[in-house]
Amino acid sequence: MVQTPQATTWWGRNWKWVVAVLCVAGVLGIVLTVLIVVAGAYFVFSLVDRTFKSSGGYQEALAIVRSDPRAVRALGTPVDDGWFPTGHVDSSGTRGTSDLAIPVSGPRGSGTLYLRAESEMGVWRFTQLVLKVKDTGEEIDLLAGRSP
Repeated sequence: MVQTPQATTWWGRNWKWVVAVLCVAGVLGIVLTVLIVVAGAYFVFSLVDRTFKSSGGYQEALAIVRSDPRAVRALGTPVDDGWFPTGHVDSSGTRGTSDLAIPVSGPRGSGTLYLRAESEMGVWRFTQLVLKVKDTGEEIDLLAGRSP
């Protein structure tokens, strides 16, 4: 007696392949989504980082901390600024205000440079410029003894 093969549907023959392809597509979709989110976050944080670093007396404040003997003694030299300064910079017409916290570090230690500044016609005047050294807790007023 010869048996005839039973007819199977396309789904019956290929369901394993369909499930495998859907799983791989799902994993690839998740990986692609994560990559897009990471790239977007990197772009936004880089833009914010560049915006802060180019405004609000940022570079002037770094020049002061790099030339102050007390800061150099606490952090070492060279003093480098870190990623992701935080705070607020507002500029409108010829006036502006800046309130920033800038991570800084050197070979001897690290800390945060806090600054408040006001701008009039593109010239920044610091109202507060303090370096808080992380390792020792020391606070160095970088405006003390400086002419306005």
